[in-house]
Amino acid sequence: MGRTPPDALRQLADEDLMHLVRRGEARAFEVIVERHQSAAFGLAYRMSGTRATAEDVVQEALLSLWRSNTRYDRARGSVRTWILGIVHNRAIDALRRGTVHDRRRASDEGIEERFEAAERTEVEVARREEAGEVRSALQSLPPDQLRVIELAYFGGFTHIEIADMLGAPLGTIKGRMRLGLAKMADLLAQQGTAS
Repeated sequence: MGRTPPDALRQLADEDLMHLVRRGEARAFEVIVERHQSAAFGLAYRMSGTRATAEDVVQEALLSLWRSNTRYDRARGSVRTWILGIVHNRAIDALRRGTVHDRRRASDEGIEERFEAAERTEVEVARREEAGEVRSALQSLPPDQLRVIELAYFGGFTHIEIADMLGAPLGTIKGRMRLGLAKMADLLAQQGTAS
């Protein structure tokens, strides 16, 4: 099987590179990584909040991409959108694993009893209550509205990227976003008056 010269690879569109990746051409995969690694890391970092976790998420996502290159379907969106979707899913998985691991470790080690008093300030308590109210409001949304809001605010995707990922018209995505945010605002306002 002939290999495409490195300079020629850089001239190809992502979709054409994915065709070569599907055939096992590692250099084409390297060009894809070069093009999208920065955006992938940015998304993972925004979602995880730590450099180490973001690096792990991106590495996991890229390995997954290499192994599952046949799953890319150009009819469903751009290569970048596909990669960022994989990173988004891996970041959510990492956050869930981290939360479970931290809870287990805290319980196993009895750390709950040793937290510093500075972490128990009124500001921290208020912040945690507010975060709980927002999580509660999010979970009360219909699944289609919740998914759009998660992709936009936690995933960092644009409306157009979300429409591509979900295979829905842009107007539908914007409508779901608007309705979901309005419902959340109402719920949060109600919780505020109930306090």
